[in-house]
Amino acid sequence: MKSYIRFAVCVLAAALAVPVLHADVKTREKSLVKFEGMLGGAVRMFGGSAAKDGITSTVAIKGDRMARINDQSGEIIDLHEQKVYHLDMKKKSYSVITFAQMREQMEKARADAEKRAKEMKPEEKQQMEEAGKQLEFDYDVKQTGQHKNLLGYDTHEVVMTVTAREKGKTLEEGGGFVMTTTMWMAPKIAALDEVMQFQLRYFKAVYGESFAMDMQQMASMLAMYPSFKTMAEKAQAESGKMQGTPVSTAMVFETVKSADEMKQTSQQSSGGASGGIGGLLARRMMGNRGQPQQRTATFSTQTDRLSIETTVSADDVAIPAGFKEKK
Repeated sequence: MKSYIRFAVCVLAAALAVPVLHADVKTREKSLVKFEGMLGGAVRMFGGSAAKDGITSTVAIKGDRMARINDQSGEIIDLHEQKVYHLDMKKKSYSVITFAQMREQMEKARADAEKRAKEMKPEEKQQMEEAGKQLEFDYDVKQTGQHKNLLGYDTHEVVMTVTAREKGKTLEEGGGFVMTTTMWMAPKIAALDEVMQFQLRYFKAVYGESFAMDMQQMASMLAMYPSFKTMAEKAQAESGKMQGTPVSTAMVFETVKSADEMKQTSQQSSGGASGGIGGLLARRMMGNRGQPQQRTATFSTQTDRLSIETTVSADDVAIPAGFKEKK
């Protein structure tokens, strides 16, 4: 899943045509993902320190190698060898997969997806197309005017809000979701462009012509769904407000109930088991949480850049000493 997410990000980066640098860089970053509700409680209870405090990773690029390592796992990509090394930091072991094997997996996944699409019933296809047509997206980027010193840079705050709602209705009327991203932008840091550039080189080396084909397919998909095409156009128009390099990024994803859903939820919460002494005690214990909320945070992420260096040693991108290959 992470590979596919990085692939989508790289497709976007390719469209923006960032200049090629091919310079060495090493950076440390801390990331934290929080889930809300019962799922969030379970994750915090059983997820260990990573779920509570986040994960600190080191990303290093030297020549044709990039390493991304934290205290639990790691990945080393070698463009010259055309191999990816997956590290288990706890067991001090690693496994290897070649670019050729990755291409085979990709082709199999593509074939399986095409097979499922062919087996889909006509009414199911129509429902999917209608769902895309019935969505409208609002995209907004605002400069707040706030400044903060981070990593020695004078950063400014930018808030990006993406809203999906039912076509022809407000968010409160038809429901939907809101994704709010708050970024502290430093002046452009050229060294960090190399991280994205390496990812682009990596995906092109692995997938070759398929990489360009997938970009074309993504464009075709946007053309099929006007709402997504409109969102992409709005995003491109607003992107000029995000000049610089983000060194701290926080994202909150919220779901919003429609007016009809709120009405149904209110009726359910006011009747049945919620009445009587038991219901009264439950509401007192929960406070406002016992009342239906139209807007609910589902999960959030926080990513902070901790350091940036341009001096990288061979050891920074090498398999740690004492690690053994797991066949």
